[in-house]
Amino acid sequence: MLFDDTYNTLQQPAESVFTDRGSKFTGIAFPVRTEAEFKQQLAGIKAGHPKAAHHCWAWRLTPDRSIFKVNDDGEPSGTAGRPILNTLLSKDITNIGMVVVRYFGGTLLGVPGLINAYKTTTEQTLAAAKIVQQSITDVYTIIFDYQQMNTIMRLIKDEQLEVIKQSFDNTSSVQVAIRKTQVNTILQKLSNLTGVSTTYNYTM
Repeated sequence: MLFDDTYNTLQQPAESVFTDRGSKFTGIAFPVRTEAEFKQQLAGIKAGHPKAAHHCWAWRLTPDRSIFKVNDDGEPSGTAGRPILNTLLSKDITNIGMVVVRYFGGTLLGVPGLINAYKTTTEQTLAAAKIVQQSITDVYTIIFDYQQMNTIMRLIKDEQLEVIKQSFDNTSSVQVAIRKTQVNTILQKLSNLTGVSTTYNYTM
């Protein structure tokens, strides 16, 4: 397989509402990069919908799309989190959190009805979302002596690297995102400079 350094994700959060026999399902999709980030968003959604019967969800992380988790939050096993995840898989989206908030309408929907409701809500929400293609990037911290500041900053600008965070002191550091296909070239250029070292942090 050829190395593909792009993946699909959401540009911004999206919402939609689906109703079935009185039950109201609100789908909320949002871009996330870590489980901690997802938990924070979920807590906010729960706080915003305290009277809902269920807050079911699925998330999928990492550019290689390998990490995911689902939760039925009290619905019969396999009727909520899995249909949500399966829809994310079919759309080939990653770095995404999807929560479906259910307000119970008094009529039981049964297993097929629940699977359909959670799947349809997710599909509608993704249809309302703007899906974008992102490049896979490796995040590195460049550590350098203060006198190398201009050289490093020029390199970052010339190579159009995204700066994530920086700290300037006696020993300075800049955390940058480098597109996967550029990594070897950039690291080679940095290794040619004296008083400069790099540390790999993570891939996003």
